Amino acid sequence: MSDFHQYGSVATLHRLRPIDPRILEQQLYEERAARPIALVLPCLISELERPALADIVAVLKDAEYISRVVISLGRATRNQFLYACEFFRALKMPTTILWIESPKVQALTHELEANGLHVGGPGKGRASWFAFGYVLALQSFEVIALHDCDILTYDRDLLVRLCYPVGNPALGYEFAKGYYSRVSDRLNGRVTRLFFTPLLRSLARVSGPHPLLGFLDSFRYPLAGEFAMATDLARVNRIPGDWGLEVGVLSEVYRNLAERRVCQVDISDRYDHKHQVLDPHDANAGLFKMAVDIAKNLFRNLAVEGVVLSPAELHTLTVAYERSAEDAIARYHGDAAINHLPFDRHEESRAVDAFSRALRVAAERYLEDPLGSPLIPNWNRVDSALPDFLDRWRDAIDSEQSSAEAALAAGEKGSLEVASPATTEP
Repeated sequence: MSDFHQYGSVATLHRLRPIDPRILEQQLYEERAARPIALVLPCLISELERPALADIVAVLKDAEYISRVVISLGRATRNQFLYACEFFRALKMPTTILWIESPKVQALTHELEANGLHVGGPGKGRASWFAFGYVLALQSFEVIALHDCDILTYDRDLLVRLCYPVGNPALGYEFAKGYYSRVSDRLNGRVTRLFFTPLLRSLARVSGPHPLLGFLDSFRYPLAGEFAMATDLARVNRIPGDWGLEVGVLSEVYRNLAERRVCQVDISDRYDHKHQVLDPHDANAGLFKMAVDIAKNLFRNLAVEGVVLSPAELHTLTVAYERSAEDAIARYHGDAAINHLPFDRHEESRAVDAFSRALRVAAERYLEDPLGSPLIPNWNRVDSALPDFLDRWRDAIDSEQSSAEAALAAGEKGSLEVASPATTEP
């Protein structure tokens, strides 16, 4: 049974009863001329080998209210890019494959770097930013929606409910964050449950309440990878290129939008995706690195707001976090028990221990370099520095795809296998 409680400063659009998603789809379709929607899918080539993406494409191909799909494809060779072009032909709406490793895209990326516009390393943040630039260059979209490509429980409800708050102009929202219950045969979502939410509340106790902390704590699932926004936000938002993307996006939304223009929306009764490994000894991989990046980005955004985080406060924060996370374990134990779900308190405590170490690493790195990795510049700055860049960006991406389509039409075949280098007989 759903609730209709409005908690915090952000409006919550609940799932109060089941409805046919075609009702919402039809409304968005009727608004398509005035509020065209572009869907961005950051995608690694490895996702094409997994069943999740094939299921997503099967559902997405009938989403007629989506005017264009932009797949930002990373870690792909030319052979794999050709395969991706074939793979996504099942989509009926106009579809663009943005091949990140293509020579033309890489040349333009180097031009940005040469002009002091640092776009960071490979990752979801950079892939999303690349796609936002392409959508902006088309100059024909009012809404950008984004979701991951590893969703195992994808259905029509998820996408239409994600797009609806911003796609329906009568509601007045310019940013919508998706949320959902992370429950399968057990409680999932450890980074949110056991790290991010306890960290927010510990920061409020140690450094005092701050509107940004209250804003972030208003979201039921702040680390969800799904959101929709007015296209103009993609021009002004600066985002991190690492695992701090979701925190960075919400922090930019906090700065650039009135809260009445922001909402969160229940997009799925059940949600599952590819799970990351939590290795407490590897600060450069999995959930441990995710926690480090999230904490660093949170510290940086608080500093932007004028919050001073001294070494003493950060040491105190670690202790406060551990207490808050232990209290959270007790609460989730009760939640699991009354729903007859398995709950391993020892594993939950081990996760908190790992997250505590990640918090200490993040604090050390923040104190060494409070600025950290620079945020990706917003597209307005790129447009100011290189006025014709967006047009050349669009042309380069379209040119690479046109070349791929011509090669496929001529009988060349793509493959997920990495092509072996040519050899010559002795």
